[in-house]
Amino acid sequence: MRISTNTMYQNGVTRLSQIQAEQSKLMEQISSKKRILTPADDPVGSARALGIQNSQSINTQFARNRQFAENGMNTVESNLNSVTDMLLAMKSTLLEGGNASYDNTQRSYLAIDLRNNLEGLIALANAKDGSGNYLYSGYKTDTAPYTQTVTGVAYNGDDQVRKLQVSSSRQLAVTDTAPNIFQSNGNDVFATLTQIANLLDTPVTNDAEAQALRDGLDTAINSLQATMDNVLTVRARNGSGLKELESLNTDGSDRDLQYAKSLSEIQDLDYAKALSDLTKQQTVLEAAQKSFVAITSLSLFNLL
Repeated sequence: MRISTNTMYQNGVTRLSQIQAEQSKLMEQISSKKRILTPADDPVGSARALGIQNSQSINTQFARNRQFAENGMNTVESNLNSVTDMLLAMKSTLLEGGNASYDNTQRSYLAIDLRNNLEGLIALANAKDGSGNYLYSGYKTDTAPYTQTVTGVAYNGDDQVRKLQVSSSRQLAVTDTAPNIFQSNGNDVFATLTQIANLLDTPVTNDAEAQALRDGLDTAINSLQATMDNVLTVRARNGSGLKELESLNTDGSDRDLQYAKSLSEIQDLDYAKALSDLTKQQTVLEAAQKSFVAITSLSLFNLL
């Protein structure tokens, strides 16, 4: 069978190109540290890697959600700690207002102090988190929960408790709405404090008015205690949620390590084998080049 010179050239060039392409791919794998550069390299492995990467991405998003939840819940805890201190201060003022030796002027001073603390309590209820969102407005995070009125406050938020998806099967409340804390079960602490401040400012001139003042103080103290119970309940739930987040973070970190290990087993390059193959390909390439030169230099004229 006759083999033309053109065919010899083409076969030689094709073989050299194949070897160089294989060598180039090996060098690219070594450079990228990955065995799979395109889905064609390993269709099954690529599909498995894609599934793991998707799960890894979801796990990462849950981790971000947990961090956001933790930041918000820590802010709530700090805020409610200040609320607790404010409620205790106002309770002390109310107990002081029941002192029978106080006259109308002294009680009016207590009314001034109580109104100042009431404004401070409203300010705490209107607190924001680190992202500038109001803590207790539900999902109306850009709206201050309360506006002060002559009788107490008006609520401007919604009744939805904000939650975050912190794992595939868990939604966690990161805060609560203001009415659930300050105005639950018919107890509106702002209205009660406004009323008792007005009552302390009203001169007592007879026994009936003195009794009305005592009744008002008892009502206000009970209202403060009920509100404090609400605050402590939210703080306890908040603390439990933060503990749960710690457990979920540990589980998420373990899961992330497992995903990384699985991806490594599928995608990562065996360096020892790759370097050995690269050396082998270099040897094959050099041999093919020499063979090509030798074959293409053959001619009948050399035998004459």
